[in-house]
Amino acid sequence: MLIHLNSQDDLEDAVHALVKQDPRLKPIFAITGMPALRRREPGFVGLAHIVCGQQLSTASASAIWARLTAAFDPFDAEALRRARADRLGRLGLSAAKIKTLKGIARELAAERLNIDVLANEDADAAHNTLTSLHGIGPWTADVYLLFCLGHGDAWPAGDLAVQEAIRIGLKLRKRPSAQEMAPLAEPWRPLRGAAAHLWWSYYRAIKKREGVIAETPKANAVSNNVAVAKEPPAEAKIAARKVPGSKK
Repeated sequence: MLIHLNSQDDLEDAVHALVKQDPRLKPIFAITGMPALRRREPGFVGLAHIVCGQQLSTASASAIWARLTAAFDPFDAEALRRARADRLGRLGLSAAKIKTLKGIARELAAERLNIDVLANEDADAAHNTLTSLHGIGPWTADVYLLFCLGHGDAWPAGDLAVQEAIRIGLKLRKRPSAQEMAPLAEPWRPLRGAAAHLWWSYYRAIKKREGVIAETPKANAVSNNVAVAKEPPAEAKIAARKVPGSKK
């Protein structure tokens, strides 16, 4: 069963179901209360927004995103595909991020990639589709699926805040690795995305600081002041995997 977290009501239903099916989450929920749904823009724009913020401070990411979106009207995949690399560099994008964004734009133009259907795919398959693209690592893929597409089963296994929250909440001896996070989350399928929201809220409650990528307060701003693991952009070219449901 595929769950979408498109509204606060969706998240509340999912969290109540999680707490009912896994008693270990009851004391966590008692501390956090109901998490607030976090959503960001979908499509190419949302993915580009996350890529632009990789490995940058909040201020730097905000400035680059503001310049980038102001320079193109409209700002979309075709505009990025046609843009000269030197122009994108002057706007603040690194060579690696230019390569990533142009690669995604080319895959979309050639209809070898359809990111709009990922919300309706199995979470693991959608994750693998995204990470097969140059410069898209696990953290970027999971954040995009969860916050931009509202995928109810997206699981950010590499997120340090979620790992630390689970260590404390489940009384583990050490913080679980990304590999260890997968079996830990099995009891929460197909609501792992809602579980991530709950664990981020728990992290915030016990650490007194934000542990989740924040909502964008306005169109040309980005907030990345988060305690999460961000992967550096990959340098090796990886062939993009075709998304099930695309035209070719």
